[in-house]
Amino acid sequence: MTRPASGRKIYGSARQALDGLLFDGMTIAAGGFGLCGIPEHLIDALVESGVQDIIVAANNCGVDHFGLGKLLDTRQIRRMIASYVGENAEFMRQYLAGELEIEFNPQGTLAERMRAGGAGIPGFYTKTGVGTVIAEGKEHKQFDGETYVLERGLVADLAIVKAWKADEAGNAVFRKTARNFNAPAAMCGKVCVMEVEEIVPTGSLDPDHIHLPGVYVQRLIQGAHEKRIEKRTVRQREDA
Repeated sequence: MTRPASGRKIYGSARQALDGLLFDGMTIAAGGFGLCGIPEHLIDALVESGVQDIIVAANNCGVDHFGLGKLLDTRQIRRMIASYVGENAEFMRQYLAGELEIEFNPQGTLAERMRAGGAGIPGFYTKTGVGTVIAEGKEHKQFDGETYVLERGLVADLAIVKAWKADEAGNAVFRKTARNFNAPAAMCGKVCVMEVEEIVPTGSLDPDHIHLPGVYVQRLIQGAHEKRIEKRTVRQREDA
């Protein structure tokens, strides 16, 4: 396998970028929201690798037969830490049949768990979920007369994320909605592998426009992306 020169982060393919990082039972944090900003090539490489019994932390699990949904088709996911079952019928079927474990988290809580894990914060208190099944078995505490529940920071063995643009040092810019889970997911991985649409020379990005510093990114790949639309909504054009 061809590895990048010493000190460089750019790999030739998703398979090469994941080489040596995968093991059965690992936890993977994945960026994206629905089909927006998902690491398509890295997901395909995970399918190809055959890694088993993985725990995936992500907002949802793609759709049937695309995105993270491909890993459901191959039964490589043992447990999902997610906010939304969404439009994925196989995700729902496996969960209801007892074939897939799910830990539901409110979206903001899940994003903050990732961010906290990346920032070295082991836990935090939030009002979200108090009085619901989300809070069952978790520590509760009173602050200023209000009840809060303890949520643990999340640290993953691997983060797979997708950016619009990055420089050769891994400083990244996410485009629009793709900022949602990609940045916190990247932060919480012990190793972060990022795929991007364009890699530019180091120093060419405006520092004020960088959403994720390259210190969080260990490996980079570049590729073309399908960018499917999860749910297309159209209306008839009005007469002039």
